[in-house]
Amino acid sequence: MSKVLDPRHIAVDLLGDVLDEHRLLSEALPKRLAKAAPEDRARAQRLTLLALRNMDRADRMLGPHLKKRPPARVFNILRLGVAEICTGGAAHGVVNDLVAATRASRETERMAGLVNAVLRKVDGEKGKWDSLPIPRLPKWLRKPLIADYGKTQVEAIEAVQALAPPLDLTAKSDAAELAKRLGGALLPTGSVRLQDAGQVTALDGYEAGDWWVQDASAALPAKVLAPKAGDRVLDMCAAPGGKTLQLAAMGADVTALDVSEVRMKRVAENFERSGLAARVVVGDALEFDEPQFDAILLDAPCTATGTIRRHPDLPHAKDGSDFPGLFELQEYMIDRAIGLLKPGGRLVFCTCSLLIDEGEEQVRDALGRHDNIQLDLDALRLPGVDARWIGPEGLRIMPHYNADLGGMDGFFITAFRKT
Repeated sequence: MSKVLDPRHIAVDLLGDVLDEHRLLSEALPKRLAKAAPEDRARAQRLTLLALRNMDRADRMLGPHLKKRPPARVFNILRLGVAEICTGGAAHGVVNDLVAATRASRETERMAGLVNAVLRKVDGEKGKWDSLPIPRLPKWLRKPLIADYGKTQVEAIEAVQALAPPLDLTAKSDAAELAKRLGGALLPTGSVRLQDAGQVTALDGYEAGDWWVQDASAALPAKVLAPKAGDRVLDMCAAPGGKTLQLAAMGADVTALDVSEVRMKRVAENFERSGLAARVVVGDALEFDEPQFDAILLDAPCTATGTIRRHPDLPHAKDGSDFPGLFELQEYMIDRAIGLLKPGGRLVFCTCSLLIDEGEEQVRDALGRHDNIQLDLDALRLPGVDARWIGPEGLRIMPHYNADLGGMDGFFITAFRKT
C-alpha cells in the first residue's frame, strides 16, 4: 500500500481492492480515504471509477506494449494511467505520479521503467481510443440480460454505462429554484441534474440540507407511494435514506428501519442536516412487528445490477453466485411487508436491478401467494414516466432511457394495495 496520500496512489490501491480482492468499492473506500483531504477523496474516487469504467479499452491499448501480463499492482497502475491519458489527462503529470506510485513499493519499484515507457508510448497513440469497442458487461450478467431484453437493448445499456453519469439531486422543496441556483437541469421527473458537479459537499445548499444526492430513478418510488400528510409510513430498508427524506418532506409520519447501524447513523445525520424528522430504528425487517401502517416502501436488498453506470466496480466484485439468496430474501420481505399493512394500505416494492427475477417475477409470485393484494398500476403514471415503460407487473426503467439527458439507473417499481 502506498504511504503517499496522492489521489492517483489511492486510486491504485482502490483498484487492487476491487479487481484483485473482489471487494465492492463501498467496502474499500472508508479505509483508503480515512486520512485524505475531502478534495483528494473526491478525486481518488473519480479516478478509480474512470479506470473501472474503461478497463476493457485500457487493456486493449496496453496489449501491444506488454510481452506478458505484469504483476497485478503494476497492471492496475498502467490501466489507470491509460484511462486518464486517453480521456484528456495531462500525460506529464499522470506519468510522473504513477511512476512514483510504482517506486513506492519494494515489490514493484523495479518496474518503474516499464511503467514510464509504456505510458509514454500510449500517449503517442491515444487517437485510437475513441475507435475502440464499447466495454461489455461480463458474460455472467450479459447472457441473461440478452435472453430477457435482446442484444440491441443490452448494447444500449452498455453504451450508457461507458459514460460517467451526471449527478442527480432531490430538492427538499422547490426543485426549479434549486436547478436555477446550481446551474443544473430540471428533469421531467422532477430531479435536478448537474453534468459536472465537482465536490458534492462544496455545492450551495449542502450544509443547509436543501437537497440530497439521489438518482432520478431512485426518486420515483416515494412519489409512487405518495403518502398523505400524517400517514403512518414504514421505510422498510431505509439506508442510505434518500427515500426516507422524501417521505418526511411529504409530511408523512415516517419510521425508518434498517439492519445496518453504521448506515443508519448516516441516515440520522442526513435528517439532522435537512431539518426533517423521522423515527430511526435499527433492526431486522423480517423480525420487525408493528402492524397497521398506512403505507410501506420496500426498496429491497438486491443485486444492484441497475446501478453499474454509477458503480462499475460491481461486475468485478460479483459473479452472480449469491443472487439466488437475494431473490429468496425479497420474497420473505414482501410477505412481511404485507403483514404490516392495514387493510387498504399501500405497498411500493422496488429494486435497483435489471433482472426480472427481482422485478416482474417477484410480482407474479407475490400475487400467487397472497389473495389479499392487488396491483395499482395507475400509481406508476407519474410526470416524466413514459407509459411504454409500464408493463403488466410494474414500471421497468432501463439505464439507456433518456440517454440524451444522461440516462437513469435501472429500476423496477410496482405498487400493491391490500384489499
